[in-house]
Amino acid sequence: MATTTLMTRVGGLSTRGSMALRACLNSSRSSEVRRAPALSALARYYASKSFPSHTVVSMPALSPTMTAGNIGAWQKKVGDSIAPGDVLVEIETDKAQMDFEFQEEGTIAKILKDSGEKDVAVGSPIAVLVEEGEDVSAFESFSIEDAGGDKQAAPASKEGDASEASEPPKSGSGTAPPAKEESAPEAIESTSTGGPLETSLDRIRRMNIPSPLISRLAAEKGVSISSIKGTGPNGQITKQDVENAKPTGGAPAAAGAAAGAPAYEDTPATSMRKVIAKRLTESMQQNPHYFVASNISVSKLLKLRQALNASAEGEYKLSVNDFLVKALAVAARKVPAANSSWREEGGQVIIRQHNVVDVSVAVATPVGLMTPIVKNVGGLGLQGVSAQIKDLGKRARDGKLKPEEYQGGTITISNMGMNPAVERFTAVINPPQAVIVAIGTTQKVAVPGEPTEDGTPSVEWDEQIVITGSFDHKVVDGAVGGEFMGALKKVIENPLELLL
Repeated sequence: MATTTLMTRVGGLSTRGSMALRACLNSSRSSEVRRAPALSALARYYASKSFPSHTVVSMPALSPTMTAGNIGAWQKKVGDSIAPGDVLVEIETDKAQMDFEFQEEGTIAKILKDSGEKDVAVGSPIAVLVEEGEDVSAFESFSIEDAGGDKQAAPASKEGDASEASEPPKSGSGTAPPAKEESAPEAIESTSTGGPLETSLDRIRRMNIPSPLISRLAAEKGVSISSIKGTGPNGQITKQDVENAKPTGGAPAAAGAAAGAPAYEDTPATSMRKVIAKRLTESMQQNPHYFVASNISVSKLLKLRQALNASAEGEYKLSVNDFLVKALAVAARKVPAANSSWREEGGQVIIRQHNVVDVSVAVATPVGLMTPIVKNVGGLGLQGVSAQIKDLGKRARDGKLKPEEYQGGTITISNMGMNPAVERFTAVINPPQAVIVAIGTTQKVAVPGEPTEDGTPSVEWDEQIVITGSFDHKVVDGAVGGEFMGALKKVIENPLELLL
């Protein structure tokens, strides 16, 4: 093999229609080395065959724990020029759809990975770049082997991250994402322009990959995406196509079965779903769960909510979940041992007790569970909590959350109370956190009332919910878990304490 000289281009992640990788050269053209949370994406390479000087573009690591990605739509083709800021290709990670954005100029000489290729390992060659004006025809026979061959994805490890995980890299827990250790270049903080992700999702539609909105609409109607024929540009599935499609259940399904239709449908697991499965399995295996349930009256809370909303004059609309998130923070401050996490740092095991309560709120999205974080809930009023939950929930469902908005919480709430069929349930702990509370639906329960004037017992109806706390026994002992549930019950049943 000929000598290979690495000329690394890396940069911060930015959001400009989507998240993007910025690159810079560590070469004779620049002595500056930027630091980024991504592996080297470009390298000057002289292949074993006779090819002119060129640059191999490899699959970048667009998240701290990304080991492989899927190739989306190429925005450049062979012979196209690329200028600083141009998007080369869309890449699907375990988190979202991202744009691979360049900050160098040149000409695309060869595309090594076609749109739609799955599980391309980080570091694997995906394209070849040459200087502007170079003859790209010299690279017609260029192959992946000429670029050094495909890389193998790093094996899954217990440090894997997931979209529902609350911890950032270097958190010190057994399930924290690993920090990338590279001699050069080093990492800098990622930056964001605050732009929307819509343009990236629009381009995905051109590949006939349904957007989260289309997938959600199809699921709500009971229609299989694979059975819908798109009428939009390039065969993309539109909202009207979903509305016009017939549900797959009931009589049509029976007719299909009679005609010899398949009895089942296989859907490949997405990268995000694989990581969610891995994380939840590890949490159950590594964290000794125990559960404490409590029946809690919400009659006073519902009356306070009604009164506050009636006087809001349209400025806000508080939900029951807003009150519960605030109550969770109050209880965590009263029993700070519940607002703690298990850490291993420098060979030493520690229990870190957090002085600020950052509540991770579980949100169901079309592609999996996300846990956006309402930070410093103790310093927010109910209106502020409500506004943040609405904003974070919407952006989680749209795939627009930044990593810092779903990594770093200290305690989690999972509320299924909007489903009247869910009386109670238990939730899996979100490591490295030690506590997650699961909220069931509101039910009317008969309770003893005040005796009548003649001393006859009476019965009253009370609105109650069942809250089940899941605790990591490594951090929170049983008695402490019971104390925390007692504090949570007290503040929910006396909601005026939330206003103090």
